Amino acid sequence: MTPDTSENKIQQNSINLLQNLGYKFISREENLKLRDGKTSEVLFREILTKKLGEINSYEYKGKRYKFSQSSVLKAVDELAGVSLNEGLMVANERITNLLLLGTSLEENLEDGTRRSFSFKFIDFENLQNNDFYVTEEFEVSRVSQSDAQKHRRPDLVLFINGIPIVVIELKKSSVSFENGIKQLEKEQGKDEIAHLFKYIQLTIAANGSGARYGTTGTPFKFYSVWKEQDEAKAKESLKSLINGREVSALDMTLFALLSKDRLLRLVRHYIVFDKKMKKVCRYQQFFAIEETLKRVSAKKEGARAGGLIWHTQGSGKSLTMVMLTKLLKQIYINSKIIVVTDRIDLDGQIHETFENTDVKAGRASSGSDLIEKLQSGVSVITTLVHKFEKVKNQKVVIRDGDIFVLVDESHRTQGGDLHKAMKKALPLACYIGFTGTPLLKREKNSFAKFGGEIHRYTIDDAVKDGAVLPLLYEGRYVGQEVLDPEGLTRKFDLISRELGDEAKRDLQQKWARFERVASSEQRLELIAVDINEHIKKTLKKSGFKAMLATQRKYDAIKYHEIFEEFGEIKSAYVISSNEHEELEGGHKEYVAKAWQETIKDYGSEEAYLKYVKDEFIYGDEIDLLIVVDKLLTGFDAPRASTLYIDKQLKEHNLLQAIARVNRLYDGKDYGYIIDYRGLLGELDQALTNYASLSGFDPEDITGAVIDVRSEIIKAKTYYTHLDDLFSGVKFKDDLESYVAVLEDVQKRDDFKEWLSQFARAFKLALSSEKIYDILSEEVIKAYKQRVKFYNELRKAVQLRYHEACDFGKYEAQMQKLLDTYVSAKEVNELTKLVNIFETEFDDEVQRVEGKNAKADTIISAISAVVKEKMDSNPAFYKSIAQQIQDIIDEYKAKRLSEEEKLTKAKLLKDLITGALKPNEDRYPKEFNSKKILFAIYDNLLDILGDVGLMDVETVAKNLSLKFYEIYEKASKKPEWHKNKDVENEITSQMEDALWEIEDEYGVSINEKEKIYQTIRGIGISFYA
Repeated sequence: MTPDTSENKIQQNSINLLQNLGYKFISREENLKLRDGKTSEVLFREILTKKLGEINSYEYKGKRYKFSQSSVLKAVDELAGVSLNEGLMVANERITNLLLLGTSLEENLEDGTRRSFSFKFIDFENLQNNDFYVTEEFEVSRVSQSDAQKHRRPDLVLFINGIPIVVIELKKSSVSFENGIKQLEKEQGKDEIAHLFKYIQLTIAANGSGARYGTTGTPFKFYSVWKEQDEAKAKESLKSLINGREVSALDMTLFALLSKDRLLRLVRHYIVFDKKMKKVCRYQQFFAIEETLKRVSAKKEGARAGGLIWHTQGSGKSLTMVMLTKLLKQIYINSKIIVVTDRIDLDGQIHETFENTDVKAGRASSGSDLIEKLQSGVSVITTLVHKFEKVKNQKVVIRDGDIFVLVDESHRTQGGDLHKAMKKALPLACYIGFTGTPLLKREKNSFAKFGGEIHRYTIDDAVKDGAVLPLLYEGRYVGQEVLDPEGLTRKFDLISRELGDEAKRDLQQKWARFERVASSEQRLELIAVDINEHIKKTLKKSGFKAMLATQRKYDAIKYHEIFEEFGEIKSAYVISSNEHEELEGGHKEYVAKAWQETIKDYGSEEAYLKYVKDEFIYGDEIDLLIVVDKLLTGFDAPRASTLYIDKQLKEHNLLQAIARVNRLYDGKDYGYIIDYRGLLGELDQALTNYASLSGFDPEDITGAVIDVRSEIIKAKTYYTHLDDLFSGVKFKDDLESYVAVLEDVQKRDDFKEWLSQFARAFKLALSSEKIYDILSEEVIKAYKQRVKFYNELRKAVQLRYHEACDFGKYEAQMQKLLDTYVSAKEVNELTKLVNIFETEFDDEVQRVEGKNAKADTIISAISAVVKEKMDSNPAFYKSIAQQIQDIIDEYKAKRLSEEEKLTKAKLLKDLITGALKPNEDRYPKEFNSKKILFAIYDNLLDILGDVGLMDVETVAKNLSLKFYEIYEKASKKPEWHKNKDVENEITSQMEDALWEIEDEYGVSINEKEKIYQTIRGIGISFYA
């Protein structure tokens, strides 16, 4: 028997599992009944009211009382009444706070007084007091009723006590769960079903083989995979809940996230709002915190046991600290939590993160201020480790509580004098270290004394999960031997090989500078030329940025000056004014003067730094940020995609530096490291064989970087896929033959996917000097010609099938490839889709060769209009759709020639655009050529045709005029089409008119609902 991989089967399997987890199933019919048939309602009010009455009570003068029914209803109204006027996320945060904290209600007491008491919506303390439900195909009316689809139907919705908490979108196994994520994003739009999502705490998108989860407002790129810490144990538990099939990845996700106790714990403790953005924990954060809570529960010699959390950079370390702090404060009521960093900027960042997540934190300004805050009522404090040096002889003991010290990047201070000072000042504190890089072999023993490892999340884990991007490495070592005449010639050839004549002449002018530059500066000049050309070829106009790490402040300034002289890329540099002065040799005065000149227009060093950071992250005025130490760690700029290294880096410093470019960003596939210092040579050995990383254990740095050559090879793979797709084409030089192959929708999708992948891999290959290790010049030339041809094919496909053929977030990369390496003098951009109402449409059709192709182009464009405008006149556009199908069928049956097919297509186009006027004589004169009346009349004739009316034309005419009057009047009200009261008023008036017809003619009109919806669609199309 063939396995059933349909969406319906996956949905039923999921429902069965959830039922076995203790959820009660509510059918689609029942869920509508529970809402009194109102699809605008998303609460199960009857269930909610009953349950809230059961789980809530208050105590007064030693007796326990239930809340009055009026109070319970007031609480329900408070929850339901949270407005969306300030946006979905504001509403969701308010509802989340109600779910977590409850509300306060006044009760009339027996002694005649009134007092307020706490009231909860979910009993987090007693799981068994809550009711859990799952329903399917939960139909919810959209805010906007202007499209054909008036409702959305999330596949599964989970409720706690009648409140929707989880939405799940499922796809069949052959469809990517990414489509489900996009659907979840779309449904949260202001014209969609935000009134459901204002309650939602978890969102899940899945197909038969995989799942990703998020929460309300989670952007596409941050949907995450969940993995259980003990997957074997979880799988074993699932086997008892699933019969007749193997445990799937979706089963594992549902079990992990939606087991009743886990769901309550996630909602209560592991969802935070960070600057109004809602964030749910990743699995490594959850398990790290849970393991930490177990660890600290034990006490030894008066202090709680601590340890180390190693979570690789970019995996949410700061939010882990926030969520852990919140839980520690709840569990250890009188505790003090101190968050320690070793740099001013990091202290500022972590303090800001706590503030953004509504954790009130005091910031210690000095050692004495730290002691004062510890001994006062401040429960969360952020500080620098240096502050302990001045108070190391003042032992601080909190008599009625615990002290927890969370040490950020603890490998930098553990074992040093500052750490000893901290331990001396706080001898009974529990120390929990955090690090974004693995421990060196020599550090592991000392950290064992610190408490040992609590949890780890490695670089390899993060890359596999998609939490961070892989890092590609290319060595471009520039040593003294490169600067001899022969070496310079080779380098020039490598840089210029893929450039056009004009660009090559421009490069030669830069190259001539070497003769005028002092030998000591030639190395910087050469690297600057290489970087300049690389940025021009790969990053300019791509939306991405680059960073350059230099050895000295002097180098940073010199690089900036060289780039300014070139005038082709925009650079900025950042240095610390008082660090590592000994490295500057005889350049101290030059550095100080240049730095003061740079910052003078900004008023202060801090203002300049803020400008550079903001501009680099959000703006377009800086292509390249040049740094020495500042901003080389702890600086998140997701648009930074390339790091150039001209600096001796090793161990922790190297791993922290390269992580600057591993953050997720739309259209970004990887971070790119170009190394001019030879830190990792040619990357042809194990990473720990290189001095820069030899201090680590091999398993701790697996996947840290990938040889760029492995990615270049992918260009060959995708080229082969494309070749295979068109293997059946008989006439290889005929564009039309290729277009015909792509008539099949699936083949069009494959073409777009493989061309996108090929273009991105080939663009990377062309930007790397290593391309010549993999591809011959003949193959490179052939690939370029093919890219050019496939781009022309994209244009033809878009025109022929009236379907967008761009690469979305990757389109800029395709254009960069074409403009830089293939055909700079030609127009490479895809034109926008031109609809049949635009004057340019006929010109577009003329560009298509062949009558059949011209006919298909017109038919595809008409089909798009039919789909778009169906609501404005269903009867008319359904007839057009049928005529289109007739033309296609007759041509396939060879009853039409190409000439006749084109003629019929043109006639349809003229009819739909109004060039061929409809016969107005068949419409009543009272309509005065009003198109809305034509549309209402056509559709009423169509619907009323089977009612049995003797004079259907007269009835349709009178009803048309009546309905037109109703909508003409209603449309004068602001936002009338989004107002439920106005909709009800319109429906009531239309209902009255139809009842009059039934009474007058003695007939029964059974299609009333269809009439309401059809005419509403027409009304919105003309008036909204």
